[in-house]
Amino acid sequence: MKKLFSTFFCLFIFLNSFAQFEKTETEITEMMKKIDVAGLAIAVVKDNQLIYNHSFGKKSIENNTMLSNTDIFRIASISKSFAATSIMQLVEAKKLSLDDDFGNLVGFKIRNPKYPETIITLRMVLSHTSSINDSQGYFYLDAINPSKNENWAKCYTDKQPGTGYLYCNLNFNMIGAVIERITGQRYDSYVKQHILSPLNLYGGYCIDSLDSQRFASLYEYENKTFKLAPAAYAPRREELSTYQLGYSTPILSPTGGMKISAADLAKYMTMHMNYGKANGVKIISKKSSKQMQKPLNSEENYGLALRTTDRLINGKTLTGHTGSAYGLYSAMFFEPKEKFGIVVITNGTSAKSEDGFRTVIKESFNILYRNLIVK
Repeated sequence: MKKLFSTFFCLFIFLNSFAQFEKTETEITEMMKKIDVAGLAIAVVKDNQLIYNHSFGKKSIENNTMLSNTDIFRIASISKSFAATSIMQLVEAKKLSLDDDFGNLVGFKIRNPKYPETIITLRMVLSHTSSINDSQGYFYLDAINPSKNENWAKCYTDKQPGTGYLYCNLNFNMIGAVIERITGQRYDSYVKQHILSPLNLYGGYCIDSLDSQRFASLYEYENKTFKLAPAAYAPRREELSTYQLGYSTPILSPTGGMKISAADLAKYMTMHMNYGKANGVKIISKKSSKQMQKPLNSEENYGLALRTTDRLINGKTLTGHTGSAYGLYSAMFFEPKEKFGIVVITNGTSAKSEDGFRTVIKESFNILYRNLIVK
């Protein structure tokens, strides 16, 4: 009798889960039609387990191929958290400090000319409170190097370093250069050896190190049509052939160049959700992880490449990061106390405005939370 009851109970659980998955997929599909979404990849973690991983829509509109769970995306600014995680490993190894003068770390003067006596620290650069901006570009460190660009002073705002928040991609391309200078290892190689491989994740920054057949095409939406953005996966082989360790780093784009699947990004997210550990593997200490997650300013609730928000799911404060580039929008957010997290990535949508972005991500998060987390 007990065996029969157990069998029926398991069957009930299976059928109930199947019904919830089916309901979720119906609602996601309807949302995609309403907003016009090319493709959407989803991964949901609950109680430290990947409970749902599904892909919707097109991987390639031109080739009429469907998105699959093994396809990888350039995830844009979520990439920054990999750089910050790497920095925390080096802090733990006592190879640098968050309060170090950033100019000493990167190898050239980093000072806001309006506040020449104020040291710009590594912590400020990690938290976007450095007073540095992207006005001179961020694909080359020459932009802010006084010996390379006569307009270097334009890279600084009028705010005193450490007193205000301004999101800046150049900050994290410089962070990548610091990692190379400290370790003597190319940035993508360091991240693979110290984060991806220990967590058994497939991904990376260098195009030629990955299977190009797995790249999900990215699409910008113009004049009511999806237009392919081939630059998203530009190999930049010629520039890599003359790579200067500790200076050419923006070629790899630590600020936005990680390529990874939704499922593997969710596994990486689980490590942060558990304050530095996943499946028995320690990537950073609990102390370091909490430092990354603790907001350092009240304007944007931004810590060290991770931010908190209460705007995705009503009544929940989540921690994570978003990304947007080449038509892609990505979001990775988790609740460390309740042990759930969600990854959503779209490779193109008609919803180009910030409100539209919130519609795609927020609607997806709420559908997934309602159906799969609190079912």
